[in-house]
Amino acid sequence: MALGADFRRLWTAYAISEAGTGLSFGAIPLVAILVLKVPAFEVSLLAALGGLAAAVFGLPAGPWIEFRRKRPVMIAADLLRAVAVISVPIAWALGFLTFAQLCVVSVLQAVGAIAFTAASGAHLKALTGPADRAAANGRFEATFWTAYSVGPAAGGGLTSWLGVWWTLSADALSFVLSAFWVRRLRAPEPTPPVRVAGTDRWAEIGAGWRYILAHRGLRSLYFNSQVFGASMMAATPLLSVLMIGELHFAAWQYGVGWGIPCAAGVLGALALKPLSARFGDRRILLISGVGRAVWFVFLAAIPAGTPGLLLLIGVELLALFWSGVFNPAFATYRMTHTEDRYLSRVIAAWQVTSRTTQPLATLLGGALAAATSVRFALLVCGLLVAASSVLLPCRERVSADRAVPVR
Repeated sequence: MALGADFRRLWTAYAISEAGTGLSFGAIPLVAILVLKVPAFEVSLLAALGGLAAAVFGLPAGPWIEFRRKRPVMIAADLLRAVAVISVPIAWALGFLTFAQLCVVSVLQAVGAIAFTAASGAHLKALTGPADRAAANGRFEATFWTAYSVGPAAGGGLTSWLGVWWTLSADALSFVLSAFWVRRLRAPEPTPPVRVAGTDRWAEIGAGWRYILAHRGLRSLYFNSQVFGASMMAATPLLSVLMIGELHFAAWQYGVGWGIPCAAGVLGALALKPLSARFGDRRILLISGVGRAVWFVFLAAIPAGTPGLLLLIGVELLALFWSGVFNPAFATYRMTHTEDRYLSRVIAAWQVTSRTTQPLATLLGGALAAATSVRFALLVCGLLVAASSVLLPCRERVSADRAVPVR
């Protein structure tokens, strides 16, 4: 089955939403720093609180989404995020903007992202046949990296020219337009699974995790993704401190060092289909999983000046190219090996875990840097990122992994 008009509509919705998010990247913390003049600790708290609170509120999201039609959930998630984001410039214009409101906006954005991702992932499976899923996920991944290659730079220019309020307004508009394109989907939506009468609510909430842990391949990828993601998130602010605070890189050098390599993510996503055709889906999943993880450890030794900038660009080019290959390959594997009546809960469980572990890892990374040094903490993070490769699924036992963990 070829990718049809409804897939293109869903893809358009995703592209517009990601463009807005890329454009407004860092806008909420920027408001906290420049407008409300909050200290650095509260800026960190803003990021951590959004992730942790969203994880709590996201716990019941999996079963709530699973047993409902997915398109209304996606539209509601988009509109929730639009209202949350646009409330910031409105409150500022009226003189009511507070740090507490920014915290609420951060939480609502994260909850909306969990809901939209869980619903859209399940719905994408319904819109694509097995032979087209890798290509579909590859297009989404290429769109993501394109948005984050161009968006932050364009958003920085827009913010400098017109102010952060226009950047936030553009982000809110992108969510409204995303909801519009989801609303344009034409094919009848598949009937959602029916909740089994008498099933305990906590059992429904935990079903996503139990399904993951009962499946050998999903279990391996789950732990791989958590170690990789948490270590990377812990390392990112440490690298910023090292480059800007200790090595005195200029802001433009820091931006170039992160921005240029994002194009490699686009190339990786586009390369997935020919690479899979040549080497096979499973081999490419393993190769790209290792390829994205082994380079970051070198950044603990980054020197000052041009050599350091070139090292950063080289490491990021390699890591992001293989991330661009791995992410859609992983999404396709998870989509294929998860039964339809569990897919939303599996995706939600994945999201909730990531949004819990990553802020905690960031705090631990900061504590380790304070107790030792920034370079030592970066080295530990880099070694953990590389070690995540050991958790990749090296053996295939699909027939033994299909047992259903709950009713």
